Amino acid sequence: MTEMTIDRPNGTPRIVIIGCGFGGLFAAQALAGACVAVTVIDRANHHLFQPLLYQVATAGLSATAIAAPIRHVLRRQSNPLVLMAEVLAIDGGRRVVVLEDGTEVAYHYLIVASGAAHSYFGHDEWAPCAPGLKTLDDALEIRRRVLVAYERAERETADARRAPWLTFVVIGAGATGVEMAGTLAEIARLTLRDEFRRFDSRAARVILLEAGERVLPAYPADLTEKLIALAEHPSEAGSGVSVSRFWKQGAVDYKQVPQLEGVDLDAYRKDGSIEVKVSVGK
Repeated sequence: MTEMTIDRPNGTPRIVIIGCGFGGLFAAQALAGACVAVTVIDRANHHLFQPLLYQVATAGLSATAIAAPIRHVLRRQSNPLVLMAEVLAIDGGRRVVVLEDGTEVAYHYLIVASGAAHSYFGHDEWAPCAPGLKTLDDALEIRRRVLVAYERAERETADARRAPWLTFVVIGAGATGVEMAGTLAEIARLTLRDEFRRFDSRAARVILLEAGERVLPAYPADLTEKLIALAEHPSEAGSGVSVSRFWKQGAVDYKQVPQLEGVDLDAYRKDGSIEVKVSVGK
């Protein structure tokens, strides 16, 4: 293994920050002007404004609208070194972090701000069918699947074969899931209206599944009820999103969700087509 040295005066405290999301970025900015050597390590070379990822996933914004180069953001600071790398291990005894190529970066103080990952609750086999929404790559993949689903629907001549392509399931009714479901419904009812000849895009169904007690659990309960009422009544300025709460042995059993009645997802799973219809947000 090789040890990376940082060009700073001897005795200068070395601070390593793993991850440059909001926590890592704010930590680096808070150290501006301090007599310390800061090393920011992130797998990407850009800071991502995650709350708007759903807009990229639904083609409302371009990727560059919510991402900025880390070096550019920190360019007015003299003490940070930015490395695009993946941290594989932390050796607390030796006070070093180990990068993917074996390089070691020494530190006096370590800030771990690597963020969170979505969970498939022990069912990692779901991942190819239902991507999460944490990175730009995730957002662009979901965007591709959504747009391809409409294209495949246009190619179908039978309503029974078209319906699954126009059924979008969002699992997780936190802020991201609700925003994602609402935007998918807006695309179907407004953005793509009159774009297709063989079907009406407004016939698309958006289904929001939540395992918890209610939608948007971080917000007051009365707002949850208002949201559901608004979402399920598009004629009253709502979005047309069906909301279901169902959880069985750690997995969503779509056969017992009323909104999925009549959609033969098993037939589409066999040929892999379901991957275009299902997305996860939370």
